[in-house]
Amino acid sequence: VYGGFGSAPKFPNTMALSLFLRYHRITGDQTYQDRIRHTLRKMAEGGIYDHLGGGFHRYSVDERWLVPHFEKMLYDNSQLIKIYLETYQASGDQFFKGIAVESLAYVQREMWSPEGGFYSTQDADSEGEEGKFFVWTPAEVIELLGEEAGRIFCRYYDVTNHGNFEGENILHTDLPLEVVAQEFHKSPDEISALLEKTRQKMFLARERRVKPFRDEKILTSWNALMISAVAEAYKILGDPVYLEMERRCSNFILSQLFKNDRLLSTYKDGIAKLNGYLDDYAFLIASLLDLYEATFEPAYLDHANRLAQIMLEQFWDDGGGGFYFTGKDHEPLIARTKSGYDHSIPSGNAVAAMNLLRLYYLTDYNDYLTKAEQMLRLFYQPMQENPFGYASMLAALDFYLERPKEIVLVGKKESLEAQQMLRQIHSLYLPNKTLSFVDPDRPDSRRISSLVKGKTLQNGKLAVYVCHNFTCSMPVTEWEDLRELLLTK
Repeated sequence: VYGGFGSAPKFPNTMALSLFLRYHRITGDQTYQDRIRHTLRKMAEGGIYDHLGGGFHRYSVDERWLVPHFEKMLYDNSQLIKIYLETYQASGDQFFKGIAVESLAYVQREMWSPEGGFYSTQDADSEGEEGKFFVWTPAEVIELLGEEAGRIFCRYYDVTNHGNFEGENILHTDLPLEVVAQEFHKSPDEISALLEKTRQKMFLARERRVKPFRDEKILTSWNALMISAVAEAYKILGDPVYLEMERRCSNFILSQLFKNDRLLSTYKDGIAKLNGYLDDYAFLIASLLDLYEATFEPAYLDHANRLAQIMLEQFWDDGGGGFYFTGKDHEPLIARTKSGYDHSIPSGNAVAAMNLLRLYYLTDYNDYLTKAEQMLRLFYQPMQENPFGYASMLAALDFYLERPKEIVLVGKKESLEAQQMLRQIHSLYLPNKTLSFVDPDRPDSRRISSLVKGKTLQNGKLAVYVCHNFTCSMPVTEWEDLRELLLTK
């Protein structure tokens, strides 16, 4: 009824939802996309979502997504932004895009530091009371909005005298807009416009309240997850603000948390410290590859490559394959753990496996493929026994078995035709792909995929090649031809 997995308490479990999206793409079984859309819609309508400020709270204490634990975590929001964007790609439903955009606005406004990194969390309580910042009474709403607008707002967001949280109200939506419009003898468009205006008024009033405490630690791994989400948003939506956010954050991490060829894990008040863990390396490499495919700036691929080499040197288990959670330079432990299991963030080993596969296809460096294959064999049995717990590793396995569509664009990166073609490519949900860009006037001397070499313009126009299973298509110049190539299995 309410979507999601299990009963109370309910967590978003974005990695399992992402796996459903992949499964729908592979099989065409609409049930799986319907389940994801239902779950994400119920979450966005519930109290776990902040209807005034955007962004998601940590989890719901009930099965209805109504009463949240009010803390907001950077890692939750990064993963949720990404799954809402991917669901928008897969379904074309603007609702999911809207939730992602509102959540990105929250991150930009509340969690983005002047230095460029993203803060970790916002607490659940303010003035000593959990949820106080977020809850309302009908009297407060009507005083702010006036009688009619206040009554409409209260009806739509279920603000009642009885309340749903200690006598006050967490905003959530149970009724369709059309029902509220009928009750108040207005058109749905009128109600929609009124709610837009009143939400803004309510938000500005809430800004005058005492805000929950914000933990201003900047964590490498969580920041990398957000860079990946913002890169996805830039690719799909094209807003230059997202490009600035991802650039500034990655520059901050590479300048402040990468010292003496080693990543550090945490930064606060000008001090970076603690040796990086596997998650720090794996997530940052993934985010740099995402940035590379959003900008085609070689430096991001170079950084990803360099970090992958350090990760292999520091964390790889030469005996059994896979990566330990701690590096060789870490303080000695009784045992070094090695897990492929997802928790509230993806498994570092799963993300590392996907990174190695992506890097192999972008650089032709065979060792990356060999190591990734070792990892998939290592975790094959647990993936079979507990697919939901190993959803991220299964995503890497899907990428490996299907082999990515390797898309090579040849032309001027800044040209309007290139930008339009890229926007069209990013409108499709294609989780198993790599993207490269070749400018014939700027030859690249770095180690790159052999597929990129020798690709040329088509009669002076932008040309796109799609390679799969070591075979490349003829160059195409029109979107409809390219779309067909990309969607052919």
